[in-house]
Amino acid sequence: MGDSSYLNQHYEEHVRSRIDLVNSLMSLGVEQDLSLPAIAVIGDQSSGKSSVLEALSGVALPRGTGIVTRCPLVLQLKRASHGTAWSGRLSYQGYEVGLEKPEDVGDEVIEAQNTLAGEGHDISDKKINLEIFASNVPDLTLIDLPGIARVATGNQSDNIDEKIKKLILQYIKQQETIILVVVPANVDIATTEALRMAKTVDPEGQRTLGILTKPDLVDKGAEEGVVKTLNNQAIRLEKGYMVVRCRGQKDITDGMSLDKSLQKEREFFSNHMNFRIFLDERKASIPHLSEKLTKELVYHIGRSIPLLERQVIDKLEQTSTQLKLLGDRIPEDEAGRVKFLTGKILEFTQVLTNVVRAEEDLEDSDTRVFTKIRNLFKVWKAELDEKDKRLKRKMDAAAMKEYAEQHRGKELPGFLNYRIFEDLVKGHVKELEVPALDLLRCCKDIICMNVSEITTKFFEIYPYLMREVRINLEKLRDQEYKRAEKKLKSQFAMEKMVYSEDGLYIEKFLVVKSETEADKKSNSKDSDFDGTTQHLRAYLKITTDRLVNQVPLIVLHHMLDQYIGQMKEAMLGILTHKKFEKFTEERSDVAQERKNLRSRMERLEEARQALNSFVPV
Repeated sequence: MGDSSYLNQHYEEHVRSRIDLVNSLMSLGVEQDLSLPAIAVIGDQSSGKSSVLEALSGVALPRGTGIVTRCPLVLQLKRASHGTAWSGRLSYQGYEVGLEKPEDVGDEVIEAQNTLAGEGHDISDKKINLEIFASNVPDLTLIDLPGIARVATGNQSDNIDEKIKKLILQYIKQQETIILVVVPANVDIATTEALRMAKTVDPEGQRTLGILTKPDLVDKGAEEGVVKTLNNQAIRLEKGYMVVRCRGQKDITDGMSLDKSLQKEREFFSNHMNFRIFLDERKASIPHLSEKLTKELVYHIGRSIPLLERQVIDKLEQTSTQLKLLGDRIPEDEAGRVKFLTGKILEFTQVLTNVVRAEEDLEDSDTRVFTKIRNLFKVWKAELDEKDKRLKRKMDAAAMKEYAEQHRGKELPGFLNYRIFEDLVKGHVKELEVPALDLLRCCKDIICMNVSEITTKFFEIYPYLMREVRINLEKLRDQEYKRAEKKLKSQFAMEKMVYSEDGLYIEKFLVVKSETEADKKSNSKDSDFDGTTQHLRAYLKITTDRLVNQVPLIVLHHMLDQYIGQMKEAMLGILTHKKFEKFTEERSDVAQERKNLRSRMERLEEARQALNSFVPV
């Protein structure tokens, strides 16, 4: 690769600083979080992709039939000063091995692929990093991706083609990625799957560069089509096309060195009637491709740095927000855990207190619990009023006379004994008991759902604590619900006893009498029962007034004040529970997520520092 003297020292520093910046970001692993400028190399199987990479890197990569590249291979080429011995380093998933000579590369890559993708022909999306330090390589980073298979062969999975395309798309769909499409010169480029895939993600060809290989295999007389492609007159790409001639299998078998291959390549293009013009235009040969790729990548990196800085800042903010949503990490020492859990419980009980006071935060709901319950109480009041209206319509003098006749004992005409009056009261009260119990159940559901949501919000990531809290909640809920139910039934049992304070009763009777005064003439022939009807309506109004307030008071007392009030006491008792240490254990997935987020924060912080300290040469 001695033809690389086109780079002067200043340009070398300019190139190295930018590529080193991206390589350092890659080594931090930030490509998991944001898209880094890169060159992805794709091609159909047997397109000559491996030969191009070998020529650029100066090392022999795995060769063979079928899928040879089975994992993404990040090839980091770093130019060393003249006279520096060749060295390399291969790493993947925490494993790292030093390489002393180029011949070691192929076997190590195969072993890495077998480890990540298994023995055979399957693929994996796990990356292998290969760093090469040599005086005869350009400063360049390339990502080699599996060759596109048309159909499964041998022991390959039936959907191997879909898996490969999915993996390739993960890389080439990123707008920060330059797509290097390798296509044999002796085939119709319009039929190649690699170029078709590049077009799907880069339809205008803004970031795609075409590389034609195997020009020596082009049939005589077919050179015009290759020339047309190289002149960007076939399928247009903004970055155009280049052509290279690499070692073939016979050259490798004959032991031809890469340096000798470069010499033969130059001779081929220099002596070719149709292609030599492209050598002069720097569109042919591996050295010119090396130069082109380096310039493209360096330009791409320089243009991407401001965007990377913004992305890092945005990702840091997002990650910080996600960590806050997970809450503070539990201290490891016992005193710290006690303090942490005490604070958590006090905060929880304060939120419950706010629910009772109708002062809870509305960030997760647009209606407070007390407001929802109050709306149910309005429905209860409306139901009582409606029953009162229906009773008024039913209790005219004619109806009362008919009822009295049906239930009459020894009474003389016009009389209604006390037992009949009491039966009417009991019948009316009985109709109200079921709606009252329904009201209790609905209010319980609203309150318990809200308390459950609060509990989940506070303790979901602490499974043992969550279980203990829910046990206490259910126990107190059932206890207070039963007490409220018992008290309501007791209330309705008492309502079946006819009683009212005399002054209150007379006051209510006079109001009813005044309301029905105008109806006396029309009911004059049944006037014997007018007074009885008025007495009954007056008493039932008193019953209604009692129930419209008493039922909600019973509900509120037991399902809010007592239920939540006792919950606060039960929560404080957790601090002395024998399973206290268990209560501070996080759910395993949350602990892992917290670890991942902290790890992301660390690498993004390092990435920000690297970007901030970068000084363009």
